[in-house]
Amino acid sequence: MTGNAIVSATPDLEALIRRVAAGDRAAFERLYAAASAKLFGIVLRISRDRASAEDVLQETFVRIWRYAPRYEAASGRPITWMASIARNAAIDAVRRRRALDARISPDGDEDALAAVPDETALAVDPGDREALRTCLGRLEAEQRDCVLLAYRDGLSREELAERFGRPVGTIKTWLHRALARLKDCLEAS
Repeated sequence: MTGNAIVSATPDLEALIRRVAAGDRAAFERLYAAASAKLFGIVLRISRDRASAEDVLQETFVRIWRYAPRYEAASGRPITWMASIARNAAIDAVRRRRALDARISPDGDEDALAAVPDETALAVDPGDREALRTCLGRLEAEQRDCVLLAYRDGLSREELAERFGRPVGTIKTWLHRALARLKDCLEAS
């Protein structure tokens, strides 16, 4: 098989998302076939439970179907957008499970989010992981901590503001600047 055949066999995720946004069920099936394995890996690492991960993957694709009209190619790669949806769905599920466990357990000391792997484990490609680790290391300590708490641990802007003793607007600025620096750093590497 030639390199051109491999490229043409790879589905254009962006085009599939556009077609899904228009309600194309066949495109949705192709999108699922193309992306479900990677997204399942992400949700499984967060949920640590295969049955839960399967439920979360289903919820992820429901959200992708619902949010497809909002996808903007200029904001990033399609797989990154879908991975973000998967990650958020998995964190939501872990939080729901943790809240249920806290109601059931008298001491409520189980912290399911502690099982979330390090900040770079959600990157799909090992090269991406190393680049992300390097770029995170270049951020100022407060910005790095803010990014990790927001995107790895799922803290809201309000929770971050309380934790850092800063106004919510400052937290939003920190995150915006940190993400811009990460984007520049990752594009350069």
